[in-house]
Amino acid sequence: MKLKKTFIGLSVLLLIVACKTNPFTGEKNLNFVSNDQLFPASFAQYDQFLEENDVVRGTAEAEMVKRTGNKIVTAAERYLNANGYQGFLNDFRWEFNLVKDEAVNAFAMPGGKVVFFTGIMPIATGGGAGEDGVAVVMAHEVAHALADHGAQRISAAQLQQLGGVAGSIALSGKSEQTQQIFAQAYGLGTTVGVMLPFSRSHETEADRIGLTLMAIAGYNPAEAADLWRRMQQESGGQAPPEFLSTHPSTQTRINNLEKWAPEAKAEARKYGVTKY
Repeated sequence: MKLKKTFIGLSVLLLIVACKTNPFTGEKNLNFVSNDQLFPASFAQYDQFLEENDVVRGTAEAEMVKRTGNKIVTAAERYLNANGYQGFLNDFRWEFNLVKDEAVNAFAMPGGKVVFFTGIMPIATGGGAGEDGVAVVMAHEVAHALADHGAQRISAAQLQQLGGVAGSIALSGKSEQTQQIFAQAYGLGTTVGVMLPFSRSHETEADRIGLTLMAIAGYNPAEAADLWRRMQQESGGQAPPEFLSTHPSTQTRINNLEKWAPEAKAEARKYGVTKY
């Protein structure tokens, strides 16, 4: 009993102290992992990834990726400075690379390390979108890094583990069959009911933050919904049910982006951007 109480007390204390304010939403987010812990490992993994893959250098597309990334980061810095978060980016080491790969994808690692795959470029720039389409993807990935989504996912996984341990301790006197049933039910329940919705919320948050950043950077936020229509066409509409996915459905994203685009434009006007 003493062990159970000690474990619960430590878990509650961890939840109380392990929060960090998101500068774009003002919300407190679960985060057990400091930049000092996470960023060096992220930078090392990124360097290893680049060494093991074919990085495209010096082409028009590669330069577009770098240019767009730098403009989005400049917009983020303007926003953060204007909202009382001076120095927020001090630990970040931004880098934007295009990698030869047919995958229709891009990703950001903690600390500002971004990769675009060549497979996403025709869709991003298609329909006459050009650099605006690249900015949609870039701003979304930069938003993931700025909102500490990597650290939050690690923190959530640690909390999921803690819950499993707490359950095992509570059922330590029960039969092995009961413990196995709990382990299976807990794993499925927390994955579908907690971890996947948590991941989807990150994607939605990155979409919304990204719209604001790309608008402040001078890109057209109305392009975001069009990009996802092209993505939908590329996939042929094939996707798992939203509740079993790490991402919102494409149609959900399109609806959200259409709704938020005017808000992003209004925010950009505060920074003197009246292009769109």
